[in-house]
Amino acid sequence: MNSSPVLELAIDLMSRESVTPEDAGCQPLMIERLKALGFAIEVMHFDDTLNLWARKGTQAPLFAFAGHTDVVPAGNLKDWRTPPFEPTLKDGYLYGRGAADMKGSLASMVVAVERFVEQYPQHSGSIAFLITSDEEGPFINGTTRVIDTLVARDEIIDMCIVGEPSSTEYVGDIVKNGRRGSFTGELTVKGIQGHVAYPHIAKNPIHQALPALTELSQVEWDNGNDFFPPTSFQFPNLNSGTGASNVIPGELHAMFNLRYSTEIGHHQIKERVYQVLDQYDFDYDLKWTLNGEPFLTATGDLLTAVVDAVTTVNGKAPQLLTTGGTSDGRFIAKMGAQVIELGPVNATIHKVNECVKAEDLDRLADMYQNVLINLLGK
Repeated sequence: MNSSPVLELAIDLMSRESVTPEDAGCQPLMIERLKALGFAIEVMHFDDTLNLWARKGTQAPLFAFAGHTDVVPAGNLKDWRTPPFEPTLKDGYLYGRGAADMKGSLASMVVAVERFVEQYPQHSGSIAFLITSDEEGPFINGTTRVIDTLVARDEIIDMCIVGEPSSTEYVGDIVKNGRRGSFTGELTVKGIQGHVAYPHIAKNPIHQALPALTELSQVEWDNGNDFFPPTSFQFPNLNSGTGASNVIPGELHAMFNLRYSTEIGHHQIKERVYQVLDQYDFDYDLKWTLNGEPFLTATGDLLTAVVDAVTTVNGKAPQLLTTGGTSDGRFIAKMGAQVIELGPVNATIHKVNECVKAEDLDRLADMYQNVLINLLGK
């Protein structure tokens, strides 16, 4: 099949083995292209993470593309039909790690901006790129630290497209205009270890905790709203005991996670959990991790521009959803920015033989270019 500028750049990026938090030369490749367009380049190296902030223009509104150059490990190489870091075109698909998540999006972004700047050299507003090599990892030194740096100097993003693979059946069928929050609790219930034949001189934390854990799993946290489903509560991990059949354990460890909507805050969740636990007579410790607050772009210029751009390219409007896990959009939304996620089909992300339909990357570039025209074109 015939190559295209988008496909060529995607292949160049994918050939670099940037397993998180490595960048492996991806950002310097992007910097070279962006410098040629007049972008001011700022490299932010935080510990093991390479971040790029590139901006063209000084006027408002500030529109940004956000994404990441790091990818997850390839896994068992024997399961790949083609080498994961040797991008391969086959039957109309581009195979390789990062094809969908998300080097294909990065290539579409860069080419879309190149075409837009050529078409509108005196465009209004400003365009920026916020790129990190720490999205697939612990996300400590990536986008969140760049945002902190920008906020400290009052450089505020007004609108942002995150190139995460949002689509399901075909590119642009789904746009994510928000994400649920994620809040994790690590509960330790303390008992007294002993012999199962002498329960009167022991205290079984499993027996103590089960009624409380059952009640937590049945709490109705909220009813959701037009954009979010009701908050969900799940136990991903539960363990206790020594492995022996004749020992009452001394502790029970339970991890729970809530994916919550904008109908409730994490402080309310904590308060309700403590209310449930404190009804029961047992000793416990509870540690919390706020993985991300929910965000929602229900209206605004960005949403209108994205829906129009996708409709123009596909001949059909996208569906707006807030499903899925967290993304770096949660850090950008804290600035008060309008945030939308638009990217390729996500069917093969993090899997062996990750791939994307090659023509979808060109269609995605057209969508991104149309968004820029809608927002900043003259």
